[in-house]
Amino acid sequence: MEVSYSQPADLNTIRNNVAALGINDVQVQNFGTAQDVLIRMPVQKEHLGRSRVNGFWRPCRPPRLRDRRANTRSWPHRICRTAGGDELFADGLKALASVIVGIMLYLAIRFEWKFAVAAIIANLHDVIIILGFFAYFQWEFSLPVLAAVLAVLGYSVNESVVIFDRIRENFRRYRKMNTVQIIDNAITSTISRTIITHGSTQLMVLSMLLFGGATLHYFALALTIGILFGIYSSVFVAAAIAMWLGIQREDLVKGGGPKKETDPTDPNAGATV
Repeated sequence: MEVSYSQPADLNTIRNNVAALGINDVQVQNFGTAQDVLIRMPVQKEHLGRSRVNGFWRPCRPPRLRDRRANTRSWPHRICRTAGGDELFADGLKALASVIVGIMLYLAIRFEWKFAVAAIIANLHDVIIILGFFAYFQWEFSLPVLAAVLAVLGYSVNESVVIFDRIRENFRRYRKMNTVQIIDNAITSTISRTIITHGSTQLMVLSMLLFGGATLHYFALALTIGILFGIYSSVFVAAAIAMWLGIQREDLVKGGGPKKETDPTDPNAGATV
């Protein structure tokens, strides 16, 4: 629920009032300003959002003029928006699908469709692992966790793009190497950067996990899991799937095929501009 107050809200009072309604595990925090409050409640078997709190909060609508003159205290707080578990689930799937489509279009345009398929499979590998942890341990999956999942997707794509760039560069530079050697060289030459980047980011995320409090706990936890397994997927999954799909020099480099033999008596042979 998003609740708007006419004055700065007392979060402790709100927590006590919500707890008095018989709803447990409620998170109350400011949302944007000191007057706006975001309240997260667990999914209930019965529809508590309107039945129990209807007498506690009024719907969000501007008060009438006579209400303002007569008794402004009758409008101390107003419900601006409510969202249930089904709505969050549907919106989360839409957001995830939009990110996946955008990533695949970007990689297909910049590289080749085989790399797009390989990268998205590797990134979904990270998402499935995060969801698996949350499902197995029955951790709460909320909007911050969804934001962490989408952040992990973008983070893993960045590492995959670095390796793909090096693969394309190697195809241009080393014409005698086969595909396996090209990919192995690309991974080896970027592994130090990958470890340093992921390690630095992991230290920051761990600080949020340890010292960020209950509000950031599951958000940081999802990032921690995603970054840890993102190293594995970026290095060992994405490039391997691209190789399995049959990526070749001709897919990335125009004119990357075998060189034509030239006439040794031609004075212009081998000249480039």
